Amino acid sequence: MTCENDWTPAWLEPEQKTVTREPQINLMDMFMGKPMPESDPNEVRLHPCPMLRREFTVAGPVTSATLRCTARGIYKAQVNGADVSEALFAPDFTAYDKIIMYQAYDVTGLVHEGENRWDVTLADGWYAGRIAVPGDSCQFGDRLSFAGELRIELADGSVQVVDTADAGAWKSGRGKYEWSDIQLGEKQDLRREAVFDGAAVPVDAPAADVVPQVGPAVVRRERLEAVAFWAEGDAIVVDFGQVIAGRCRIECDLAQDQELRLEHAEVLDADGKFFMNITGRNKDAVDEFVGRGGHEVLEPDFTFHGFRYVRLSGWDVASQGAFDPACIVAFAIRSDLTEVGRVRTSDERVNKLISNTLWSQRGNMLSIPTDCPQRERMGWAGDIQVYAPTGCFFMDLDSFLSRWLDQVMADQAEDGQVVDYSPMPTPARGGAIMPGVCSSAGWGDAIIAVPWELYRQYGDVSVLERCYDAMVRWHEYCVASAAGAFSDGGEKSGDDRYIWDTTFHYGDWMLPSLLANGPMDGAMATKDFVATCWLAHSTDLLAQVADVLGRDGADERRAYAANVRRAFRGRFVAGEGRLTAEFQGLYVLALAFDMLEERTRQAAADRLAQMIRDNGNRLDTGFLSVPYLLDVLGDFGHADVAADVFWQDGCPGWLYEVDHGATTVWENWLGVAPDGTVGTFSFNHYAFGCVCDWIVRKVGGLRLREPAWAEFDVAPAFVRGFDSCELEHETAAGTVRVAWSGAEAGTREVRVSVPAGCRAHVLLPGAGEQVVGEGEHVFTC
Repeated sequence: MTCENDWTPAWLEPEQKTVTREPQINLMDMFMGKPMPESDPNEVRLHPCPMLRREFTVAGPVTSATLRCTARGIYKAQVNGADVSEALFAPDFTAYDKIIMYQAYDVTGLVHEGENRWDVTLADGWYAGRIAVPGDSCQFGDRLSFAGELRIELADGSVQVVDTADAGAWKSGRGKYEWSDIQLGEKQDLRREAVFDGAAVPVDAPAADVVPQVGPAVVRRERLEAVAFWAEGDAIVVDFGQVIAGRCRIECDLAQDQELRLEHAEVLDADGKFFMNITGRNKDAVDEFVGRGGHEVLEPDFTFHGFRYVRLSGWDVASQGAFDPACIVAFAIRSDLTEVGRVRTSDERVNKLISNTLWSQRGNMLSIPTDCPQRERMGWAGDIQVYAPTGCFFMDLDSFLSRWLDQVMADQAEDGQVVDYSPMPTPARGGAIMPGVCSSAGWGDAIIAVPWELYRQYGDVSVLERCYDAMVRWHEYCVASAAGAFSDGGEKSGDDRYIWDTTFHYGDWMLPSLLANGPMDGAMATKDFVATCWLAHSTDLLAQVADVLGRDGADERRAYAANVRRAFRGRFVAGEGRLTAEFQGLYVLALAFDMLEERTRQAAADRLAQMIRDNGNRLDTGFLSVPYLLDVLGDFGHADVAADVFWQDGCPGWLYEVDHGATTVWENWLGVAPDGTVGTFSFNHYAFGCVCDWIVRKVGGLRLREPAWAEFDVAPAFVRGFDSCELEHETAAGTVRVAWSGAEAGTREVRVSVPAGCRAHVLLPGAGEQVVGEGEHVFTC
């Protein structure tokens, strides 16, 4: 971690039921559609949230009070009945077996002279709850515990400490929470008053490092009101107009024993009916409340959902009157990140695509960079690796991604493998979920690509220093794996040593033309090709990192990358400009990563353009190739094809999603089929939103040249179909602004704002390169 621990807490465990362990699921079987084991009802396998209480007396007037807390599980702390913070799901999602963060709160205004009360409620959260694709429980443990210290400074100069070291001073109990799971949902029985009639016992400290909070907390942010509602049978469906990660709050009268049930989903079916688009074990996304005969404000505390629509059951018109949508609101929940980038174009559909991408980022920057908020919620490394440039334009991700990299390095295997997602729960280790799989090319390479992007964006070389050893270990593993060191066939010889075909990789994941039977067909068809491309590309990046840090080995790595490219051409090139596998994404990566001889590159680019034309100007690229598609086409003289692909309103295409009602970015281009069929996919998956990086650089014209934006280019490509674009990006040096307008065939005006200490290289058609410094500048072309 980036900080050292200055607190050695004592840990307490309240009376509780041990968390039920779910049967293990083989992820490969799940992807192949095989039947999965069923789980018992929630009332059978889930448990009440355990609580702790400490009553104490403060001897005099209070000058200041600081509370430090952490948990194995997630916690909510209150002092004298008031929440100590707006933070949710503390202590955040970390590799609990290696790193646990603690939080410090100023509670001076909550502690007073005389009698006081400190309450804590614990829930399974990411520690023991049902997360990830297979919905396993007991990710890092099966019993919850808490540690805390309240340090009170009195007006007479004395200090009073109240902490968890004195177990006998604490009581344990339970209250309204019948059960709560961060994925399944939460049930509150308001009839049940909190009762503290049990003991708390000391437990051993974890082996993990307990360190101060790094990065932003999770908080409620955007408040959404209902935009529509309607009846479906006895239930009421409420539409909030936007897919979010979050939860609902209802204010209403609730009769004694009356039960309200809220189900959450992202889309409606083809007939406009409520549709549970997420399937699989433990994906219920249901909150329940049982009334006590009074006016209530109802909101779960330890769960969140991915949704736009809520189906409300149990509303009693006889006692509550006609449903009033003003009684229910939704809150978007995310890490408290500053939004620093804005871009707007002359086309409203493109503006909607930009908005959709930003909403997907909001929903997936929740404690870690997740892939989707409704199904997996895992820190898949491949997703953030392709999205990081876009993400850093829209938000300040410096401390957020630095914290996630700490988890990645903590999870790195002894042999150097960087796991596919991090934090990696215990059941997933050793290939228990996907036999033989721990890492994959393009996913593990995030340990090099993400720190490199953070260095470029924020100019802090320390992220490279901190991650360098992990980068080297990953690279050494890749080299050894490609050479056969870990395969049954043993060591390879000759150029075969540089082809990474010895293990499973996700390849060009979600390749559209091979999705009929699920994404595995595309993975198997492209994995060796894609892995070898990434082997060369990451070797190049590591050499650049070594140059920046002044480390040895950069020349040797460049020589290795040259060997990989030579071997690649011998294995995967079929002729002049042709590859052995005819997939668009493979041509894109071969060109983007300079895998081909210079004399054959244009022919390969021409072949790519023809493949796209033959496909009706539609892309056929997966997670790892789509970030480079439009740039490759433009760089090799096919800007017209790039424009046709971008403006494509058929499927697959970015604007197809917009035209079919998307409010976020979809996991699968075919989320809603042309005939209206709605798939059981994630409708909030930010990876394909990486096209916004191209919009910023090519349409807006803003391109980073030197780390931390000390120098940047302004070079709009004036992409066909746009009449204007304006953007701004808040950097450490100040706000960069670029705006241009003008008809395609006429004179364009370009305005540039340069912060103090920065320089802009303005490159416009027919005007050469002009370098300008601080101030507002206007150009015409």
